[in-house]
Amino acid sequence: METLLLKLLLAPALVVASTLAGRRWGPRVAGLLIGQPVVAGPLLFIVFVQHGAGFTHHAATASLPGVASLAAFALVYAWVARRLPWAATLAIGWVAVLGVDAATAAIPFIPVVAFGVALVAIAAARSLLPPAAGVQGPAPAPPRWDLAARAIATATLVLAVTSAAGALGPAWTGILAPFPIGVSIIAAFVHAQSGAAQVRATLAGALTGMVGLATFCVVVALTVVAWGGFAFVAGVAGAVGAQLIATWLVARIAARRPEARVSG
Repeated sequence: METLLLKLLLAPALVVASTLAGRRWGPRVAGLLIGQPVVAGPLLFIVFVQHGAGFTHHAATASLPGVASLAAFALVYAWVARRLPWAATLAIGWVAVLGVDAATAAIPFIPVVAFGVALVAIAAARSLLPPAAGVQGPAPAPPRWDLAARAIATATLVLAVTSAAGALGPAWTGILAPFPIGVSIIAAFVHAQSGAAQVRATLAGALTGMVGLATFCVVVALTVVAWGGFAFVAGVAGAVGAQLIATWLVARIAARRPEARVSG
């Protein structure tokens, strides 16, 4: 019962919180928060509760190349959104994710190497984002059902992945843990309601946030067998620290390059 409540409440609540933050402080902040382990973190914790530390170690290690797939999704979605509506863009983005997942699934990564791959993919995707549009007007008011729809969509995807974990095994469970559940929900809703320019800003923030996600996964992978559930506390602490550093570096780069202040 407790596990089911985690699936139904934790990740959806974090997606809703990211949405509300974005409405208050802008799409970049929403992306920054949703790029954090707001879905992969709860999903890996549910896997830990259901399958134990050894399974979770392998799943968290496999999650790191999954972060590279997530970065590919952000890059593809940002470009395709300039031409196509949200449903077609989402489908193409998911195809890109599964393609990268399939290409990396058979590679026997160790956590530290996989962490490096994830960071390189994040940096590359962020540098290849399409140019930002000019100053945008305020986003239209969302419909009343918006938050509920985001929460239901998130819970549905989390249930699907965690319910299949036993059959998938730790490798594919880990690969799919960073599957763009939260990012897809946020990007698709922003795309439908506010357009491609706001999507680009959201995904730029999400890519910066993925540094925290990758750090969370590598900390859990390295410590969960020895520390058990405390590994998730350490992972969150590592994610917060890494995120502060990543945000500072992005701000420094933007300050040194005037064009980055417009596009970044």
